[in-house]
Amino acid sequence: MKEDDRHKKMKEAEAEMSIISMLPAECISHIVSCTTPLDACRSSLVSSLFRIAADSDIVWERFLPQDYKEIISTSLNSLSKKDLYFHLCNHPIIIANGNMSMALEKQSGKKCYMVGARGLSVIWGDTPRYWRWISLPESRFSQVAKLNYVCWLDIKGYIETKNLSPRTTYAAYFVYQLSSQHNPETAATPVTLRVAYEHSAVAVEHSVILDPVNYEGTAPPHARYRGDGWFEIEMGEFVTQEDNATVVCSLMETSNYNWKTGLIVEGIELRPKE
Repeated sequence: MKEDDRHKKMKEAEAEMSIISMLPAECISHIVSCTTPLDACRSSLVSSLFRIAADSDIVWERFLPQDYKEIISTSLNSLSKKDLYFHLCNHPIIIANGNMSMALEKQSGKKCYMVGARGLSVIWGDTPRYWRWISLPESRFSQVAKLNYVCWLDIKGYIETKNLSPRTTYAAYFVYQLSSQHNPETAATPVTLRVAYEHSAVAVEHSVILDPVNYEGTAPPHARYRGDGWFEIEMGEFVTQEDNATVVCSLMETSNYNWKTGLIVEGIELRPKE
């Protein structure tokens, strides 16, 4: 670019900024609130006026879920809306009598949910011979499910789309560990993952293994370490197009009657697809 052209563009940008700086901070806040959380953070670097406008409650309340007041505890009411937003991004809050958690995806502000093990449908989950309910320090929930012995593995999670962000593609993830006493065949045995709207004939279904290390030669998706003490594997995805529908996410292994053991289930997480 020629020096004259560069100088001209700089002058034009300065003129535009001069015009914008004449607007009241509240007006700039309303404009910024029509963008995204990422854009709001970027705009705060433009000038001190933009920083004041972009940090205002007008902006960040727009980025919070409409029902956030029904979800958060009163102890968080003292936070500014921006601080509350980032608190919900970094610290999932426990809801639904301790059986679910909710957080926000940092760049978009869309909801992320995890259905804890106690909120899942686990076949024989209340039979101590087959499953035990234990507490682990790395879990966000008070209890997780540890598999003793079963030959019929059937775990399902249900979530209503009205609790999720609308018109959003979500992916479901099975979150788990394998205990040191697990049967190697448990991790190597193919399981079927399925995600579908309840009563729908259309479903995303595939066969995977839960072994996070020895999966060479198997089709994706593969398990990955989350960084919080747990592994996850993608179960499938769906789009929240209906206001009041139920999505069913399931993990099943009912064709191989070998005894399975050592699986520890934290839950099923639903996050906006990147």
